Amino acid sequence: MATKIKDPFLDQSSEAEEAYAIENRMKNLLWTISGDYDLDVTLDLNSFKKSRFISMLDAIKQGSFAKYYSLEELSMYIVRKIYAGADQRPLMEISQLCVESASLPKVDSERGGVDEIRRNAYRDMLEKQLGRLAGSFFGQARIQLMREYLRGTMEVNVPRLQSAMNQVRSCAGAADTMEIIRTVDRMYNMFIDKSFEREKGTLEEILAISMEELQEFNWKDFLDEESLQDVLARYHDMLSESNLEKLQKNKQARKKQNAPNQRVQVMDDQDLQKIYKYIQNNHGISYLTLREQEDINFRLCRGAHENCSLYYTDGILHSRTRIIYQHTYAEYQLRNNKLYYRRNKTMIERNVQQLTEALRKALMVRNEDETYRNNTGVLVPNRLWKVGRTDDVRLFDKIIKKDTSDFVIDILVDSSGSQISRSAQVASQAYIISEALSNLGIPHAVFGFCSYWDYTIMRRFRSYDDDRDMNRRIFEFFPSGDNRDGIAIRSTYDTLIKREEKNKVLIILSDGRPNNQTPDRRGVRAASYYEGDAAVKDTATEIRRARSLGISVLGVFAGEEEDLAAEKLMYGKDFAYIRNLGNFANVVSVYLKRQIEEDL
Repeated sequence: MATKIKDPFLDQSSEAEEAYAIENRMKNLLWTISGDYDLDVTLDLNSFKKSRFISMLDAIKQGSFAKYYSLEELSMYIVRKIYAGADQRPLMEISQLCVESASLPKVDSERGGVDEIRRNAYRDMLEKQLGRLAGSFFGQARIQLMREYLRGTMEVNVPRLQSAMNQVRSCAGAADTMEIIRTVDRMYNMFIDKSFEREKGTLEEILAISMEELQEFNWKDFLDEESLQDVLARYHDMLSESNLEKLQKNKQARKKQNAPNQRVQVMDDQDLQKIYKYIQNNHGISYLTLREQEDINFRLCRGAHENCSLYYTDGILHSRTRIIYQHTYAEYQLRNNKLYYRRNKTMIERNVQQLTEALRKALMVRNEDETYRNNTGVLVPNRLWKVGRTDDVRLFDKIIKKDTSDFVIDILVDSSGSQISRSAQVASQAYIISEALSNLGIPHAVFGFCSYWDYTIMRRFRSYDDDRDMNRRIFEFFPSGDNRDGIAIRSTYDTLIKREEKNKVLIILSDGRPNNQTPDRRGVRAASYYEGDAAVKDTATEIRRARSLGISVLGVFAGEEEDLAAEKLMYGKDFAYIRNLGNFANVVSVYLKRQIEEDL
């Protein structure tokens, strides 16, 4: 009988001893590579049972980076970049790619066994993590870089992907940490937010953010009330494979035609209470009573949105909640949006005026008194000759007067995290429409919506009867979370349909990407899977339902071209594609004028 060879990494008598042994060996590997036995970095130990090579490569990568570069310098850049408004998830993806590109070649030249470990780790990643990696742009770049390393040839023919890969390759053998930081910053501004440097600061301005500013930003509260030094440690840890995986949203891997009840996370009642408290602390206390909220949820959260909840609030800045990171971030975003307005005031006010005048002309045509001959009304003297001579007794003019009071408009703004790179522009778009409607005296309401777990937060910026001063609250807009468009649209037309005005219009500002991850409650059926085709079809269904109730629905789209197909499926021909804010009024007025003139 062949003797079974024991794996030296797994030869332990208990699960606890096994975990301890794995951690001990991985840290020894980290310390051996780095030469620093005081180095304390959280390693990717969770992947060990799936692939010891992935865990080993993570220890080698982090040990090498700590030896030749500065973890603290890179971490401080990441903290400052996020403080300035960068999206954490793609920033960490880019950083992880650049760290690997910079550190592995250096240690490979010193230790012959690294190449074999790297190849085995890449094979295991391509086998076990392909779906997760394929779910993001930088994950796709990593797939191609790993295949290139294994095969020795480049196979990708997508220019944008090639460009990203070239940037990552440029980190190989970087002279210092600053060279890596420059590459990370350049890639983020190039592939994630092209307006970042113009609107939020150059790399030099980001690096100039002081420690005092960071401390005032309540990073302690943001990360479970830890110290700023612990924040740095947390960002060190994010460079590991397992923590990066938690940050990524595995979109492509979960896109299945028949997956209506995809499971994401299991939560008990205590967890759900914590989530409700989280919603209150991060978005403000609801202006509805608990009974009113329950009644709305019972009535509206059905079908594709069963087991979801709607939460109505005036926002964290108008609520007596504990001052935490989200409150500080909301204040920061308000300042940022106002700064954008001041820098672009002339253009924004010109758009307001143009939209106002375009709608005013359409309303004037609509409101012209309509006159027709009748047998009652205002006598027309030059028709008196017909008396006794003809059978036509229509000697009078009947005048039908019209006014603008038969219009009401709702503006619904997608406030999900995918809007973060254009938050100031989106706020300005909603403000332009609201100001123009205020100029014309048309009653309108403005709401933003985003989703956390199974909660969809409806953030009220202004109500129908508010004066125009409330329009300024729109600049409190800040994106976060997911977006469950269907239930947000349903809740909006449910209110709009009850208005007395004859003509009702719903304007939706979005990026064409409905998406929401929901938890699985113990003993309760989970809210429906809401991503990809399922989410697009549900949103399209709610738009059709609103139109069937006599509500005109217009989509204002400012997303990426790759999402245009989904936007067309959801809104049909009634959507405006906004490429730049300068031409906003001209584009939107065409669609709104069509709604105003439709029943003339």
